[in-house]
Amino acid sequence: MGTKAKYKRVILKLSGEALGGETKAGIHFKTLTEICESIKKCYDIGVEIGVVVGGGNFWRGRSIENMDKARADHIGMLATAMNAIATANVLEGMGCDVRVQTAIAMQELAEPYVRQKAMSHFSKGRIVVFGCGTGNPFFSTDSAAALRAAELDADILLKATMVDGVYDKDPLKFDDAVKFETMKAKDILINGLRVLDGAAAAICIENNIPLLVFDLKRTDNIYDAVMGKKIGTIVSNQ
Repeated sequence: MGTKAKYKRVILKLSGEALGGETKAGIHFKTLTEICESIKKCYDIGVEIGVVVGGGNFWRGRSIENMDKARADHIGMLATAMNAIATANVLEGMGCDVRVQTAIAMQELAEPYVRQKAMSHFSKGRIVVFGCGTGNPFFSTDSAAALRAAELDADILLKATMVDGVYDKDPLKFDDAVKFETMKAKDILINGLRVLDGAAAAICIENNIPLLVFDLKRTDNIYDAVMGKKIGTIVSNQ
């Protein structure tokens, strides 16, 4: 293999909007293919990869008025299952060995999430794509990604976003926003920075899981992140 990655096992969080391309709606297969090409580069050098996908390209339950929150979240979980299956399909077409696991049982479409089964897949060199979040309403897919990172002993949680790191305020609204190269995880909660929701941040803090927030507009940043190149913002307890 020759090329050595910095991280042996990673959990990659992909937002649903990222899979929708410029419109952030539905699945834009050119964009998804470019993302999967970068994931495959990591797979080809032996990195163990778990991918947690969001569902915002199909459903944004929090923006629906007059709907029961739990019901809205259930629909969002189904949206993530569609994204997980599509992601697995593209990766399989590239020659990757992939399994889809969902936190809600749908045996005809995917395996139910079982920690030991996921660990077994990693040991056999398979990519595992996780759908349906945590399987519970009121928890985001960020929380699911942090939970999977903790459960599966990941070296790092990679969060691919639409901005190139963590800023002291919204860089899309403020020209004087300052980017952090590193920051302490507790500052996410103390300063109310919208990097992860509170539950996800707490899981990372309590389990000492480092987080790398980086820009997905350049899809090869996934590979660069795994290789330890200096991109985005590292968030940790250190």
